[in-house]
Amino acid sequence: MKRKVLIVGIGAGHPEHLTAQAIDALNRVSVLFIPNKGEEKQDLARLRRDICEHFIRNDGYRLVDFNVPARESSPSYRETVARWHDDVAGIYERLLREELGDEECGAFLVWGDPSLYDSTMRVLDRIRAKGNLELEYEVIPGISSVQALAAAFKIPLNRIGESVMVTTGRKLAEGFPANADSVVVMLDGDCAFKTMDPDFEIYWGAYLGTDDQILISGKLHNVAGEIERVRGEARERKGWIMDTYLLRKPGKP
Repeated sequence: MKRKVLIVGIGAGHPEHLTAQAIDALNRVSVLFIPNKGEEKQDLARLRRDICEHFIRNDGYRLVDFNVPARESSPSYRETVARWHDDVAGIYERLLREELGDEECGAFLVWGDPSLYDSTMRVLDRIRAKGNLELEYEVIPGISSVQALAAAFKIPLNRIGESVMVTTGRKLAEGFPANADSVVVMLDGDCAFKTMDPDFEIYWGAYLGTDDQILISGKLHNVAGEIERVRGEARERKGWIMDTYLLRKPGKP
């Protein structure tokens, strides 16, 4: 039997970020897999449950919770991620085999958009490559934190005629990209913006689209310290943080 799975982008945090296509997809699903990423991130599991309760119009679906393994560190970041993907693929394969019936459709709900710094597609491709389980999946795009950030600040991501790059804090720490005017940075746990030119402009947002949304913008020399302080306080208060920012060179509009 070939299992059918939907990967549904559910937006950056606000339930109304769901597209009409995503809502229709949820209503095709029999089993929704809800990841548990530890006690400090119970908010994320609760938000997924709230979305299901709000948008699914029938009561014939099931929620299946599962624990996400921690990612162990090693000298090679790529090797670390590859091993973690293998661990997660083993869990997903077991879930699909044991929890998804012959005529059922399963779904994984992905924050933001499944194509942007998310591993679900790569994990399912690993399962298909092993050949132990027949599997097909469909991807439903969502509103990413990048879009939510630009909307919150009422700014375009790119300047006229200029490029914009999406990268991570780990890569930004190696230096501002030479071929970019504006850079959107995700997954920056170490505040890499502190190492940039203090005249750069930053538009920083955390918990975008939620009731806890925080927005700070300005020249780095004016707001870098404030962002680091506010970020630390928010993480301490909630136990987790999701933040994204746009960093751009000074100058033209």
